[in-house]
Amino acid sequence: MSRDELFSPSPETEAKGPDAETERALRYQPLAARMRPRDLNEFVGQSHILGPGQLLRRAIEADRIQSLILYGPPGTGKTSLAQIIARQTKSKFERLSGVESNVADIRRVLSTAANRLANRGQSTILFIDEIHRFNKAQQDVLLPDVEGGVVRLIGATTHNPFFFVNSPLVSRSQIFELRPLTGEELYLLLERSLTDSERGLGHMRIKADEPALRHLAKLSDGDARKALNALEIAAVTTAPEPDGIIRISLTVAEQSIQKKAVVYDNEDAHYDTISAFIKSMRGSDADAALYWLAKMIHAGEDPRFIARRIMIHAAEDVGLADPMALVLATASFQAAEFVGWPEARIPLAEATIYIATAPKSNSTVMAIDAALEDVKSGRTLPVPESLRDASYKGAKNLGHGQGYQYAHDHPGHFVAQDYLGADKHYYQPTEQGVEKKIKERVEKWKEQFAKVKNQSRKLDDRKQTAEH
Repeated sequence: MSRDELFSPSPETEAKGPDAETERALRYQPLAARMRPRDLNEFVGQSHILGPGQLLRRAIEADRIQSLILYGPPGTGKTSLAQIIARQTKSKFERLSGVESNVADIRRVLSTAANRLANRGQSTILFIDEIHRFNKAQQDVLLPDVEGGVVRLIGATTHNPFFFVNSPLVSRSQIFELRPLTGEELYLLLERSLTDSERGLGHMRIKADEPALRHLAKLSDGDARKALNALEIAAVTTAPEPDGIIRISLTVAEQSIQKKAVVYDNEDAHYDTISAFIKSMRGSDADAALYWLAKMIHAGEDPRFIARRIMIHAAEDVGLADPMALVLATASFQAAEFVGWPEARIPLAEATIYIATAPKSNSTVMAIDAALEDVKSGRTLPVPESLRDASYKGAKNLGHGQGYQYAHDHPGHFVAQDYLGADKHYYQPTEQGVEKKIKERVEKWKEQFAKVKNQSRKLDDRKQTAEH
């Protein structure tokens, strides 16, 4: 059954004029476009900003909308919401694309909007899809008319506007983040489209099994457009049964949506996912870490990027509690770089599990950061005479190396002497894993270092007394 046959108007409809034009326009649109909500009551999802009593809903209903930037993944309702706002506020809806429009297009729309406001008193909603694709010059053209109220700007973007939209434009706009729809919300939309005879598939004799709709909702990953278009593919490509009913089974649904497309761009989702991956390893949840690793693998992330983060984490968060973690992480980096996908998933998973289940200690990073802060903000310490280079001619005449004791000449290959010339403590070993034994050695050595420093301090005091 073709799309023209599905939406072919009857002779009575043809005679109705404007409705016939609407009917003809609808039949060439995909289901997701036809099922766009017409008002807030039809809008599904985003209850955190559009639920009863929420800020954005109150502003729309009171016609107090200023400029907005709607930020969120595809298929969450950014365009639909902009159209609802224009309809609710009785504003003229103008649409530009960040991909196709240029400065001349922007100036033309702004000029028309200014004339409309001056002559008819009607405001204009300027909707810019993918506003992050406008360059700085294009965004700057908008500023005077946005600030002057000539247009009310609604920008839509899948990228974080705080990084990809000019700061002056962001400061003049309210930012609202739209979230992926839940499985239940997508299921509701699918059911609604099956019963809507005007815009949906209700005019067709369709019997959709619940598992089939649940599968479409699940694999759409919060994207309403993907879910509705997959349902339409299932409906128009499935032959009716002898009784004339089109049955959408789980098998048909699986064929219609096929592989799940993970929401994973090169900015927010990229960094959010690696952040979740690292925090899961730090939190010792191997299952969570493996899930985030699998998401990155599925999305085609560079294995070297993942391996680098594992190496950093091994040194920063496992550290000396299990020194083998860094060794294994480094080996996984080399293996992943050598073999590439798909085999790289195995050494990366091995390193992930090892690190997630290893004892944790951040004593190393705390120690070096404390020392760096001391060097940056404190007095620079001179190298003690006994530790200075004594290998060149004349060094001994300067006293360099005098009094230095070679550690390997002493029992246990250890000798307590002053290596810094000041009483500083940066490394604080924990009792985690291997580091517990390190702590025992360090504390024993610290006692001997303290005795040497006390003796040195007393000697200095005697010298000062003698001088006076």
